[in-house]
Amino acid sequence: MKKVLLTAGLFLFHTAASASNVIIDKSSVDEKDYIFDMHQCTELSQQAQKKKTEGGLVSGAAKGAALGAAAGAISGGSGTDGAKTGAAVGVVGGALGRNRSKRQNETSHEAEKQMVVKNCMINRGYTVLN
Repeated sequence: MKKVLLTAGLFLFHTAASASNVIIDKSSVDEKDYIFDMHQCTELSQQAQKKKTEGGLVSGAAKGAALGAAAGAISGGSGTDGAKTGAAVGVVGGALGRNRSKRQNETSHEAEKQMVVKNCMINRGYTVLN
């Protein structure tokens, strides 16, 4: 009995957590049908693919080193100090750019999943309020 209740609780928690931003008018809706449909729509939303993030530390460092070396050569230096500085700046810039890209990708992925749940519930006849 405890196992059944635990499984049901986890199911309801998973459904509520993954579709927490979807607001549905549940007036004159059978609760069992709603839970079943929401679970199926949430499962469908898991098919949304994340985009791969490009670039990162190595590419940022390489670009920074190249720009630093070019700037050093133009200014009359040997380019070694410019390359070192450019590489350091490139590493930091690459890391920051990758983190920003990762956050944007995650936000976009979550929004896409929410849109799948909303469209699925609308297609099943529910009134989605947001």
